[in-house]
Amino acid sequence: MNDGAAAAQLKGVLDIALDGIIIFDASGTILTFNRTCERLFGYHASAAMGSNIVSLFYHESELPLDALSRQKFVASSGLLAAQTREIQARHKSGDEFPVELTVGIAATFDGIQFIAIVRDLRSRKEVADRLDRLQADHLHLARVSAIDEMGAALAHELNQPLTAVLLYLQTILRGGQKGDAARDMPPGSVAILAKAAHEAERAGKIIQRMRSFAEKREPQRKLHDVKALIDDAIELTLVGNHTKVRIVRRDAPDLPPLLVDGVQFQQIIVNLGRNAMEAVRGRPAAEIRIETKAIDDDIIVEIADNGPGIPVDILPSLFKVFSTSKRSGLGIGLAISRSIAQNHGGELQCLPGGKGEGATFVLRLPSGQPAAMSPTLSVPVTTSGEVERAK
Repeated sequence: MNDGAAAAQLKGVLDIALDGIIIFDASGTILTFNRTCERLFGYHASAAMGSNIVSLFYHESELPLDALSRQKFVASSGLLAAQTREIQARHKSGDEFPVELTVGIAATFDGIQFIAIVRDLRSRKEVADRLDRLQADHLHLARVSAIDEMGAALAHELNQPLTAVLLYLQTILRGGQKGDAARDMPPGSVAILAKAAHEAERAGKIIQRMRSFAEKREPQRKLHDVKALIDDAIELTLVGNHTKVRIVRRDAPDLPPLLVDGVQFQQIIVNLGRNAMEAVRGRPAAEIRIETKAIDDDIIVEIADNGPGIPVDILPSLFKVFSTSKRSGLGIGLAISRSIAQNHGGELQCLPGGKGEGATFVLRLPSGQPAAMSPTLSVPVTTSGEVERAK
């Protein structure tokens, strides 16, 4: 075989290699640059050959200027060590990417030459990062599950002293409303006691709702008043949330009953409500609009906020498990919410908004009986987030 045929054969072997292969001399000058290297680094072989290999891994400003210093830099940088190491490579565009670099030494008629094998680590790094994120999500999910159990136990324990407090307050209140006891009490005490009893009763009801919401049980579908379900869900949404937000309710009159598992329906509303709270956090005049209406045989619940909207590029993965842009979330709330809606024969969709408009989530569920389209009724709401129903 003549030299030309041997060279062509060698080039063919190098070009079909899955890894990048670079042959360079003792000064670092590139002599061979295979096709995979062209793809990795963005240089054509004709442009790469004759340049210094160090430029593929370091910026020009990081290199010594004179050729002798550059040659010493190559020899001392560890690139020529007979070992495999991980290093950052530099694309023609200036972008850096991780590679595994292995350098071997070959004695040739032209003197000592070096063969560098360059393996792209980006896909391996992406898989490793994804596995790390999944592991972190699973650990977070385990902690959330543990906290759920603790929360249910805590709610049970708190319910008893709250009930006792309420009974004591009611006893004092009844006594303070009678004869001499009423005269002996400071002015306004009876009204204050009544307010305290009301707040204790309200706290007990919130804890009871939380227990019902968190407990594990079989799905139970029955007819519900959709407005009452949403009222309770809003109260759960506001628990522990200090965002100053105005909640606007628009409920169609004479809505038909909704055939659902009440807790699962409320889980959707709580998930969407908390997401909306997060979207408007820190915004002036933060507002969340919740509208219910009946169209044909369906009940529609729309939850909209006046936040920045949802970027269009994340819409395809919005309802996928572990897909979230929030630092503290698991990214499972929307996936679970859509699954619940679909299991009830309905659907959950998103209008992303943007350009000055917030996002709107539209929940459609079949009602328990046919219903015609009904006009909506505006309901005023206080700035504290507590709903004031129109009489």
